[in-house]
Amino acid sequence: MKVYTTDKIRNVVLLGHGGAGKTSLAEAFAYLSGVTSRMGKVTDGNTISDYSKEEQKRKFSIDTSVVPIEWEGYKINVIDAPGYFDFVGEVEEAISAAGAAVIVVNGKSGLEVGAQKAWELCEKYKLPRIIYVSNMDVDNASFRQVVEDMTNLYGKKMAPFHLPIRENEKFVGYVNVITEKAYKWQGKEVVECPVPEYSKANLELCRDTLMEAVAETSEEFMERYFGGETFSEAEIRAALRTNVCDCSIVPMTMGSSILCQGVYTLLDDIVKYLPSPENREVAGINMKTSEVYHADYDFSKAKSAYIWKTIMDPFIGKYSLIKVNSGVLKTDDLMYNVDKDVEEKIGKLYVMQGNKPLEVPELHAGDIGALAKLSDASTGDSLSTKATTIKFGKFEISTPYTYKRYTPKNKGDVDKISQALQKISQEDLTVKVVNDSANRQMLLYGMGDQHLDIIVSRLLNEYKVEVDLDVPRIAYKETIRKTSDVEYKYKKQSGGHGQYGHVKMRFSPSGDLETPYEFAQEVVGGAVPKNYFPAVEKGIQDSVVKGPLAAYPVVGVKAVLYDGSYHPVDSSEMAFKTAASQAFKKGFLEAGPILLEPIASLKVTVPDAYTGDVMGDLNKRRGRVLGMNPVAGGKQVIEADIPMSGLYGYCTDLRSMTGGRGEYSYAFARYEQAPSDVQEKEVAARASELSGSDD
Repeated sequence: MKVYTTDKIRNVVLLGHGGAGKTSLAEAFAYLSGVTSRMGKVTDGNTISDYSKEEQKRKFSIDTSVVPIEWEGYKINVIDAPGYFDFVGEVEEAISAAGAAVIVVNGKSGLEVGAQKAWELCEKYKLPRIIYVSNMDVDNASFRQVVEDMTNLYGKKMAPFHLPIRENEKFVGYVNVITEKAYKWQGKEVVECPVPEYSKANLELCRDTLMEAVAETSEEFMERYFGGETFSEAEIRAALRTNVCDCSIVPMTMGSSILCQGVYTLLDDIVKYLPSPENREVAGINMKTSEVYHADYDFSKAKSAYIWKTIMDPFIGKYSLIKVNSGVLKTDDLMYNVDKDVEEKIGKLYVMQGNKPLEVPELHAGDIGALAKLSDASTGDSLSTKATTIKFGKFEISTPYTYKRYTPKNKGDVDKISQALQKISQEDLTVKVVNDSANRQMLLYGMGDQHLDIIVSRLLNEYKVEVDLDVPRIAYKETIRKTSDVEYKYKKQSGGHGQYGHVKMRFSPSGDLETPYEFAQEVVGGAVPKNYFPAVEKGIQDSVVKGPLAAYPVVGVKAVLYDGSYHPVDSSEMAFKTAASQAFKKGFLEAGPILLEPIASLKVTVPDAYTGDVMGDLNKRRGRVLGMNPVAGGKQVIEADIPMSGLYGYCTDLRSMTGGRGEYSYAFARYEQAPSDVQEKEVAARASELSGSDD
């Protein structure tokens, strides 16, 4: 692949609902530009961008991939992002590298929630965008309906650049709104034809809207427009490019990716209207001067780049996908990793075509490429020269809230599983592994149940290790509400020295749920010698790890040793430790033991229409709704306190209740006493679990 200068580069991310046709569009781009000689199909598992076994098996995109294509002297880095919500981390990475977006909307299914979420992301990051309505060759596909729905939602900025021509219910051509000319497809050729009568009124309407937008770009144009003058095609295109780049106009076009119809014009529109990196801004901090460094994809400035994605493939190795923010990167350059404080020779430069690395001699500012085997580098790291040390801000990645307990099928695979999950979490920042030592479980976090299933499948297929996913244990704790006064005598005789330890102890609530226990002694007259006090405390210390009620950690207990007795020969530290732990068990169970359950502060953001359903569901989960606050976009944020046990499966249920439009986040808030029915059920469940294991 040739080297391209900044002005000849377009970085375009394909966004939209799962199944809208993003990967098919990327495949059509590759075919039309000559990257491939035949078009792959998602259903056949032979597309460039869906190259992993999981993607081929499941027939949808899981990872973001890059397909760079050359078009009319320009390089378009096509970034194919997944559409399903469980892979939003991949989408966020893709957007961080993109300078513009093509939002793909299925002409048959219409405007789906995934396309609306894509729009919201583009608004958040101020990404210029084109709407491409796919599947126009399918019966019942309606470009007009999508235009109508999007105009109702997003206002007059929606601007059809092309209108479909249909004959006998078949999609046969398009009308170009800017040139007011019509074209039909004849085989692989495009032939000019008269504008159909039924399109003329709509064409006039769309063109008037475009001309108004053109007129608003300058006072001179406004005067000419009101003076009844017409603009030349070059003036129209230049003005529209300004409008598209500042997001005041969003072009709409359509086609059939599978038949390669409308894709040629879309590629032309990407080059004509979407910005090159030189029209975008990017800034970091110069770590030596602490000043803002405006890299702005300027090729004449010091070299800098950031890693926006990591590929950890067991077969092709590790690749760090980079975007060059300034300067020109060349083979064997020395680059300093600001985040890891290491300098590395970058070796060869590549561009990735799906999972195929193609070597290039250099990468100009604004281009996307890949570096192989950077040992210390990870996603989000900044690269620069040692002389001009630049650190760029890390992009936002969604927090994973869905989690399950995982256990190895083969205990000998523990280390292998740990290493494999470490690699997967390097590649996918929305995967998190947590060692919950208090409850002796390993937790796997992801964006949803499907995400977790895919991780398990990858462990098996790529790393040859198996794990089982299960319902996680809730981190209950045990404490007491009353006081108790107990005595325990540990006495054992077996040839030679015996064992003797005798304690009298009081147990009461300490009022401090942050610490497991408080220990005090009030022994008088040497009934228990001082040298055994530490052994008594050690007995308590060991006992609070697994409480007597349901083997959960104990908190908030005050233990007072006030009397006892000893034997001059048979008493030992071991005997007093045993006596204290038995006294604790007895005293705890006599002091009104209760289970404490963790409570989370939950925020659920949903469109107004779903608030009733969501609040009803929260009540079923023992949630307490604290209030609602309206936010932009006709949505409400519902705030509630909810037991952690009520959050299991919430991701899937919320999506099904809101058609995928609901989002939630939570954080641990405090512990509260569990209701008696919950306590009884949990104590019984733990008893049967512990009797069946050695835990």
